[in-house]
Amino acid sequence: MIALIKALQVVLALSILILFHELGHYLFAKLFRIRVDKFFLFFDAGGTFLFSTKRSKWFIRLCPKALEWETEYGIGWLPLGGYCKIAGMVDESMDLGQLAGPPRPWEFRSHGPWQRLLVMAGGVLNNFIFAILAFILIAGIWGDSYIPNRGAKIYPGPLAVEMGFRPGDEILSLDGYEEENFGMLQADLVRRGVRQATVLRGGDTLSLYIDHALTDRMLGSEFMFDLAVPFVVDSIASGSPNRALAPGDRVLAFDGTPIEFLQDARPVLAGLSGRTVDATVLRGADTLAVPVQVDSAGRIGVFMQTPKAVTVKYSFWQAFPAGVKLTWETIHGYLQDLRLLATPSSGAYKSVGSFIAIGQIFPAVWDWYRFLYLLGLLSVMLGVMNLLPIPALDGGHILFTLFEIITGRKPSDKFMMVAQWIGMILLLALMILAFGNDIGRLIH
Repeated sequence: MIALIKALQVVLALSILILFHELGHYLFAKLFRIRVDKFFLFFDAGGTFLFSTKRSKWFIRLCPKALEWETEYGIGWLPLGGYCKIAGMVDESMDLGQLAGPPRPWEFRSHGPWQRLLVMAGGVLNNFIFAILAFILIAGIWGDSYIPNRGAKIYPGPLAVEMGFRPGDEILSLDGYEEENFGMLQADLVRRGVRQATVLRGGDTLSLYIDHALTDRMLGSEFMFDLAVPFVVDSIASGSPNRALAPGDRVLAFDGTPIEFLQDARPVLAGLSGRTVDATVLRGADTLAVPVQVDSAGRIGVFMQTPKAVTVKYSFWQAFPAGVKLTWETIHGYLQDLRLLATPSSGAYKSVGSFIAIGQIFPAVWDWYRFLYLLGLLSVMLGVMNLLPIPALDGGHILFTLFEIITGRKPSDKFMMVAQWIGMILLLALMILAFGNDIGRLIH
């Protein structure tokens, strides 16, 4: 059931993003009176489709005038994207027949370079506009919540310990940059190519050298920096036998084994499961020995005091600049990710994923906040990816059009066809890499 819910969210999210992207091309083409032959969600490979305004007999009977429409609208069967087939344009359809005759006024190739540039950029522009709108809604409805990094202590994972971090360290800066959001520390460490981390350990300020040879392990490591939670009792759970403990008590040890943080206590309590042991407790200025009962799961029935998240609320008008700011930060972060991807030594190519990886980031239950946030994130990713100067992508067409504007020389249709084939081969290789990575992760 969980897999089905995730799959439905992926299909819905990608359908929305594909439609908005292709709508950008469609609207600019219509604006410049360029004919759009087909507008499809998903690919109708081999002429097979789920729905078509000109080939679905039931729809033609329902709406016979659809046969007179200039554009065929439909849904294909292959959910690997979508397309807007513009007359007189070299695209993924590889339709050579439309280029055989002389250019006609309604064709893409008959229009000036600036108009063609806007048609090609329309999809990416729509992706960024959609992301801005999504993040504006998030800012206006939920605001921005995060755990402040200032004053927060880390509980490092194995890789972070290997790099020199210790439980209780407070990360002050990364190459001089002071991160405000605790949850972004690991991403900053990798994206910024940090060489030196400045930490506060006890009363001392230390500098830790970051070895870039560990970048691939940092990318594959989950929770390098957990939030160190002091073992301070917030409240006693209903039905807990350990009423001798009181809110505000700080547990220093169990059965003589010292602990400082909640993470230290977990393995200790697991080893004491099913027993009654003495807890060394600091209560005010007094140190007490309090008997506590540990259940079979290694729990003592208390809730901890945890650092409070900061929530920034925005008014209707404040949500607009907040949404634009979050969109820019997301674009900037994704560009840094692509820079890592272009550096083979970083091992970032191992993190490339397909629809399987996308499905894993969606929650197991419906969550409007998470769904909207992921829509904005994926819209940015789709927009940035399409700007890459690969011939089969919008970025490749934009690059060739800019070349024409600068030099006054238009690439030939034959050149564009060869470039399109090269681009499609590169995209196929990237797709194989993504699916291979996903399958490898599922196996291991």
